[in-house]
Amino acid sequence: MTTTWHADETLLAGYADGAIDDARASSLEAHLLACAPCRAALSTHADPAALTRMWAEVTEGVDAPRPGVIERALRAVGVPDHAARLLSATPSLRLSWLIAEAIALGQSAGHANVVHGGPREDVAMFGFLVLAALLPVLGVAFAYGPGVDPAYEMGIAAPMRSGRLLLIRAVAVLGASILFAGLGALAVPWRGWEAVAWLLPSLGLTLATLALSTAIRPRVAASAVATGWVVFAIALQMGSGDRFAAFRSGAQLVFVTVIVVSAWVLARRRETFEEGAFR
Repeated sequence: MTTTWHADETLLAGYADGAIDDARASSLEAHLLACAPCRAALSTHADPAALTRMWAEVTEGVDAPRPGVIERALRAVGVPDHAARLLSATPSLRLSWLIAEAIALGQSAGHANVVHGGPREDVAMFGFLVLAALLPVLGVAFAYGPGVDPAYEMGIAAPMRSGRLLLIRAVAVLGASILFAGLGALAVPWRGWEAVAWLLPSLGLTLATLALSTAIRPRVAASAVATGWVVFAIALQMGSGDRFAAFRSGAQLVFVTVIVVSAWVLARRRETFEEGAFR
């Protein structure tokens, strides 16, 4: 396109000040798209302070992440903005993780229903109980720390202690896992007490993971606890001949002890989270 005219200084100054009508402004804007000399001339009439404010607003609007569903829900119940942002960034509270968790529990519960009344019914129910107790541990492993948390650096700079942030995220992960496991348990044809037998192990394993995280990274702690839990459940089953030995009263008392000891360790060693336990 060939430009045959140039805007005069009066027109450019009026445009920069917002003092010309819409028709002339639209015509001038169309001309400026094709005329580099007029664009250069217009820049001399622009207010530097106004440009700075405009670009700041554009940058904020483009770069500022839009709050997701979880973040909006947290803000709605009174959680401070910075805490809601940090909680919503928890990798193990993202929709993809929650969907994967629901699918895993759903498949386990579905399998228990398929084999209900058959010779493998106890095996399916045992698998569901082990999985229901284990999921919060896996969630804690990916709740906080370098390499897994995209908001890790922001969390360090936020006005919230690392230990408190990890504990809050762990509680949120535990709550979500218990909700899903509870819904899954409703779909399993239990014979009685087994329906809630996973609750104490779930809490005990989660607290044990947090307690161990005062000394090593959460992922390593979770791996150790998860491995120990599976070995414990299978060893009790094989040693006693009782498929559900890891969930009966004796084992439940063991988890009560684990909960108490882990809570004590967390209370005594909470400062280690601020001393670089995750580095």
